[in-house]
Amino acid sequence: MLIKRFDEAQPYEAPNHHGCHGLRLQGFEEGGPTNQWVGYSQFLPGGGAGPDATPFEKVYVVLEGEMTVQCEGRTEVLRAMDSCTLPAGAERRIENRSNHVCRMLVIMPYPRQPAT
Repeated sequence: MLIKRFDEAQPYEAPNHHGCHGLRLQGFEEGGPTNQWVGYSQFLPGGGAGPDATPFEKVYVVLEGEMTVQCEGRTEVLRAMDSCTLPAGAERRIENRSNHVCRMLVIMPYPRQPAT
């Protein structure tokens, strides 16, 4: 069992994100999860990410505030305790269109390593 306290979480820079502060809660450490990692993202009003796509699926769980998610021709607003799965390869755009900070969990598999 690996316990990681919130005070120990390390910041990370997510590509193509703006107005966002990310902390890695679990993953990329000895004894941590072997299949996926968990991030905690805090988006300021107007903050967001994309448009872009990743080669693996991801899950968003909004803890506080709201996030507008555009994916596969749909636009949805996620609010506290709403979640969504974004399929691998799907182009998505997210934006905090509110005047409050949006806090959410991001769960995704580790990047695939090229075959050697």
